[in-house]
Amino acid sequence: MNINQTKNSFPRKNKKTTIILSSVIALLIIICGAFFYGKSLLSPVDKGSKTAVNINIPSGSSVSAIAEILEDQHVIKSKKAFQLYVKYKGASGFQAGFYHLNKGMDADAIIKKLTAGSTGYAFQISVPEGKQLTQIADAIAKETSYSKEEIMAKLDDKTFIGKLKKQFPDTITDALSNKKLKHPLEGYLYPATYPFNDPDASLDTILTAMVQETNTRIETYKSELEKKKLSVHNALTMASLIEEEATAKADRHKIASVFYNRLAEKMPLQTDPTVLYAAGRHKSRVYYKDLKIDSPFNTYKHKGLPPGPIANAGDSSWEAALRPDKTDYLYFLAKSNGEVVFTKTLKDHNKAKEKYISKKDSE
Repeated sequence: MNINQTKNSFPRKNKKTTIILSSVIALLIIICGAFFYGKSLLSPVDKGSKTAVNINIPSGSSVSAIAEILEDQHVIKSKKAFQLYVKYKGASGFQAGFYHLNKGMDADAIIKKLTAGSTGYAFQISVPEGKQLTQIADAIAKETSYSKEEIMAKLDDKTFIGKLKKQFPDTITDALSNKKLKHPLEGYLYPATYPFNDPDASLDTILTAMVQETNTRIETYKSELEKKKLSVHNALTMASLIEEEATAKADRHKIASVFYNRLAEKMPLQTDPTVLYAAGRHKSRVYYKDLKIDSPFNTYKHKGLPPGPIANAGDSSWEAALRPDKTDYLYFLAKSNGEVVFTKTLKDHNKAKEKYISKKDSE
């Protein structure tokens, strides 16, 4: 055998091995890249998002049609990737109906929801405690096709309020005709979660359901209202003040006692949330300059209850309004940690202010 031939054979073999190895590496890179790309297409559109997206899956929808709906609603990144994944998983039994998904769900979570079955309602609106009508209008607009302007116009519509008055005569009274009110139905939309089966539910239907929930509570407390000789409107107003003043650590029944004691002494209530409501803006603290606002809702300028509620109120504030503690307290203030300090005299109240509230905060 020729020595030169033997020497030359090794480079050819090494070259062939190198080509094969490079091809394998390239193939692995492509496979890995495809794997991670495919995995990314099945990951959440917006990781961490909890905002509900209302989805309607019509009866008889194919996996392809479902994937298209999900992509159109921006719940998945790729309908094709979703279809292939469903096939790979062998998933089946998707059910028609209304679903509440969110952009924080991955493909597995969505498949699990769609095979578990419909939630049974088209959409739902969550109304938290201590919210004003403008904020509730925002919540309704977010879940429906109605604009905030449409919603507020309906809430202030005399014809609509007249219909409510006929339907709920014990709750919707002549007190709502007071021209000093910013919005007649302020405080009358009860804080709760409202599911609706009809995806095209009318604005009348949505708002009436919220007033009806308030009416239900009024019926529950009817005997106590009569016993205290407290009108529905004034009860709602008092409950709203308690709701807006109370912190998580506050004793609402003690706060209620302060308000009732001040009313009995013919002292102005001097509650900061009414000043903010009068000003029409939200901020963490009221300053002395804010107390000069000329409004019937400014309880620093006007004695007695304001013309109406300044927000909605939950059961705990309603109960406090109807069942206040018996105390001699005339003052209270909230510390920075949320704890509330109650005092009987102005002297003690000022001492508490010096101790717990900085001069800078009160300027």
